[in-house]
Amino acid sequence: MTAAILSERDIQFMLYELFDAEKLINRARYADHSIETFNAAINTAQQIATKYFLPIRQKIDSNQPTFDGEKVIMIPEIKQALDAAQAAGLGATTADFELGGMQLPPIVAAMVSAYLTATGSTTIGYMALTSANASLIEAYGSPEQIKTWVEPMHAGRFAGTMAMTEPSAGSGLGDLTTSAVKAEDGSYRITGNKIYISGGDHDLNENIVHLVLARIKDAPKGTKGISLFIVPKFLVNEDGSLGERNDVVLAGLFHKMGGRGQTSCALNFGENGGAVGYLVGEENRGLMCMFHMMNEARIMVGTGAATLALTGYQYSLYYAKERPQGRLPSSKDPLSAPVNIIEHADVRRMLLAQKAYSEGAMALCLFGAQLADDSHTADTEEARKYAQTLLDFITPIVKTWPSEYGPKANDLAIQVLGGAGYTNDHPVEMFYRDNRLNPIHEGTTGIQSLDLLARKVPMNNMAGYSLMLGEFQATIEQASKRTDLGALAEQMAESVAVLKSTTELLLTSMLDKNIDMVLSNSVKYLELFGNVVIGWLWLKQAIVAVDALAKSPHESDRNFYQGKLQATRYFFSFELPQIHVWSKILTDLDSSCYDMQADWF
Repeated sequence: MTAAILSERDIQFMLYELFDAEKLINRARYADHSIETFNAAINTAQQIATKYFLPIRQKIDSNQPTFDGEKVIMIPEIKQALDAAQAAGLGATTADFELGGMQLPPIVAAMVSAYLTATGSTTIGYMALTSANASLIEAYGSPEQIKTWVEPMHAGRFAGTMAMTEPSAGSGLGDLTTSAVKAEDGSYRITGNKIYISGGDHDLNENIVHLVLARIKDAPKGTKGISLFIVPKFLVNEDGSLGERNDVVLAGLFHKMGGRGQTSCALNFGENGGAVGYLVGEENRGLMCMFHMMNEARIMVGTGAATLALTGYQYSLYYAKERPQGRLPSSKDPLSAPVNIIEHADVRRMLLAQKAYSEGAMALCLFGAQLADDSHTADTEEARKYAQTLLDFITPIVKTWPSEYGPKANDLAIQVLGGAGYTNDHPVEMFYRDNRLNPIHEGTTGIQSLDLLARKVPMNNMAGYSLMLGEFQATIEQASKRTDLGALAEQMAESVAVLKSTTELLLTSMLDKNIDMVLSNSVKYLELFGNVVIGWLWLKQAIVAVDALAKSPHESDRNFYQGKLQATRYFFSFELPQIHVWSKILTDLDSSCYDMQADWF
């Protein structure tokens, strides 16, 4: 017996019991699908992950890509694995049939991707970023651009990136200096430098399509003057064949603590007259377009973080069930056989925490994926607007909570294994290193917290915030009708009341006090809101579990549902109460961090 990559039973629970993905086949877009085709796609991903990615996971981690001054060098098994995934259609799971995609619902595609991420980690980023790049061009590009760039990306011939960060302008995109000058043929010449570009250069595909943010001459200052351009590694001829090399040069690679299968690049554009670029959408509207890809990438980051937490949990659970060591405190016989470490209460505590973090995080990400789908495919305009409003609001939490608590779960997985946990004989230390990148990817926790409190909460007369409160209330009412969940429903209602009172005070304080000081504790607000959201999702899972147990299921299912209830109880006992401490910090307008002076450190 070996450790499971992911829990197949939990995947079925999430998709069909918690989120009722089966009902999606009633929508026109998914009319050609069924539960069987959904599961077939997931099973295909599991097979590809097991056959191609799992055997080379350690080798990828031990052999980072290198740069010989001309090209990237990486182990050949990476291309073989990615080619197998692409050949199976796993690189275009949500794309239209007409564009070569599987046209799967995003919630199902997320579980397809989870198997690849659990075994390939950020190596899967080559495909994931390509898919997000193609999705943006589909949304804002011209028909000609879709034919030239999107179709080859979905076919696996081209790869895609997004190039935003500059040496002197990280998250402050308004300060970027990459320039664009319009040429006589209507294209542009791009000049500038970009760093930390994931998948920015490699030989895994015929071509790489960079989506580059740049400023056209005389454009407004700040973010209002940013435009978006397609800048390929190789130009493309009218017949679709590759032309000459564009003026895009790899300047070097960054080597990170984790995620070692994917290149992180410094790229120079326009060293020899300007890289040819093609405007996407309108001039000076580039950031609006790029947010399409950024928000998709934020959900992708959260889902990746949840997945690494889940697979680390599965590995440590397997280890705990197989590893004999020590005896229970009640055992007085030194000659008695050691027990498997899962019999020790503290090990069960660590496993239960991992379960609460990882399965709660995945539920959150699937909720985000479902909202993204509903915003386009729900039956009514009202339902689509509802989903988009709620998605816009909750995206900072979908990105951040899994990426903060995912590494915590992986840290506990290491601890469960004890001294074996931090050796590379086991993958849990690698999961932690890979996952530790995610709190930084696609906007740091601090940036996401400012977005949530200062922007998303008050936006559109608090529309998204109000919808989220409505979701909480509906679940509280459902839980209140079940005898076994009455106390949890009451605690959830109290937690929502804490969230509401904290929010109201902070919004008022931002108007009549020093807003910089009020926002100095915004991360604690994001943590508070995030824990309430995860508590809500665990309560929803508990409702499903209680209802299923009432039908007297067979033993394995009974154990599964009892595990869901116990994880809910753990979260409500150990994690959710922390919001009271965070609320006090916030409502006291504690200025410890704000008042600290640089010279005092």
